[in-house]
Amino acid sequence: MTEPRFLLDTNICIYVLADAESLAAKRVAECEEGSAVASAITYAELLRGIRSAGPEDEAKLESFFQHVPVVPFGEAQAQAYAGLPFRRSSFDRLIAAHALALGLVLVTNNIRDFKDVPGLKLENWAKP
Repeated sequence: MTEPRFLLDTNICIYVLADAESLAAKRVAECEEGSAVASAITYAELLRGIRSAGPEDEAKLESFFQHVPVVPFGEAQAQAYAGLPFRRSSFDRLIAAHALALGLVLVTNNIRDFKDVPGLKLENWAKP
């Protein structure tokens, strides 16, 4: 398995789950196994969102996470979070801290919400 290089933001995961032919889905599929991962924060957000979905959507989510490993959020990530510019009620800050602590590129279609995070590397796989 390859070392992680990319941390997928929740919105990129949603694009992949919603449309297997999307640009984001194609980019994820092109990644070597283990190079694209998701934060435990993203996993929690997606599990919360899938609660009202049917069995087909739940199966898609389960299949997705068989190919995209979930990485735990721990002490190093919490310390990185403590040093970020504060923004109230935002899981984005936790995900940004996770990417920073692991030295990964954050893949998101929400570049604007992460622009003020010093040192964070960003890519948008939802747009060409």
